[in-house]
Amino acid sequence: MAFYAAYHQDARNKATHFVGVPLIMLAILVPPSFIRLEVLGVGVTAAMLLAAAVLAYYFVLDVALALAMLAVLGVLIWLAELIAARGAAQGWTWFGVLFVGGWILQLVGHVFEGRKPALADNLFQIFVAPLFLAAEVFFALGYKPRLHENVQNRALQFRRAQSADSSTTLTRTSSRSGAAGSRSA
Repeated sequence: MAFYAAYHQDARNKATHFVGVPLIMLAILVPPSFIRLEVLGVGVTAAMLLAAAVLAYYFVLDVALALAMLAVLGVLIWLAELIAARGAAQGWTWFGVLFVGGWILQLVGHVFEGRKPALADNLFQIFVAPLFLAAEVFFALGYKPRLHENVQNRALQFRRAQSADSSTTLTRTSSRSGAAGSRSA
């Protein structure tokens, strides 16, 4: 979460993510909602199985945040199944609109932030984003202050390390350019 937080400090970026991430999650849950199985007489969709796998990971990380995500995913699965029930044509149309719209919001947020998305450096961050947003709600409500402090401190360390790496790379590039420039002069 600290790695993700390092890329999400601007309030406008966070705001776009609070809309964009759920839209993308909903979009991703639509296609597997078309696949329905009967397990012990109970209808189960592939979307439910996907959500269960992600929730298992969240429960390993933090029970309270996972419980919050259970509620969010329950609503998103319900919406995804309503969309899927409209048929393949409408379902895929909604998938496209939600997925593209969610990513547009995400990218606009990163323009505000002035940084590329975290998943550009670590694709696994796509699973962290929803949990991070749940944590942000907890932090705003005053819950989990130690976790909040730890995430912020580590995010600051990541930002400093990345800034130092950028400065070192820039210095190396500048000295190479200078050396090459003096050779050609």
